[in-house]
Amino acid sequence: MLNVNPDTVCRLILLAREFHAQEDVTIPEAPSTPSGDWAVQMLASHADDASFDEFRSIVQDLEPDQQQEVVALLWLGREDFSSDEWEAALEMAADNWTPETAEYLIAHPLLPTHLENGLDFLGYSCS
Repeated sequence: MLNVNPDTVCRLILLAREFHAQEDVTIPEAPSTPSGDWAVQMLASHADDASFDEFRSIVQDLEPDQQQEVVALLWLGREDFSSDEWEAALEMAADNWTPETAEYLIAHPLLPTHLENGLDFLGYSCS
C-alpha cells in the first residue's frame, strides 16, 4: 500500500513528460561530477521552467516518507527491485533521501515510464 496518493504520482508523471519533451533539456548519460550533485547542476539552467517548478513544488510538499516512495517507484519501475522487494526499495530510498529529491527524480529521462511501471507493479494505474 502506498502512503503517497497515486493521483499525485500520476500528476508528477505528466509534469515530467512535459519537462522532458522540451528541446533544450539535455540529461547527461553519466554524471559529470563524482559528488552526486550532477542532477542539481544539470537542472540549474531550467530553474524558471513552469513544469519543473510545479513538479518540484509537489515533491517538496510531500512528506519525506512519501518522497522516498516515489523514488522507490522509480527504482521498481526500472526493475532495480521486484515488487517482492518493495520494502527493500523503500529502505534504500530512506537511506539515500536528500532534500533534492525532485531534482534527482526529474533528472531521469525515462522517469514517466518508470513511475508508471512502478505503479503498475503495485496494482495502481493512472487511467
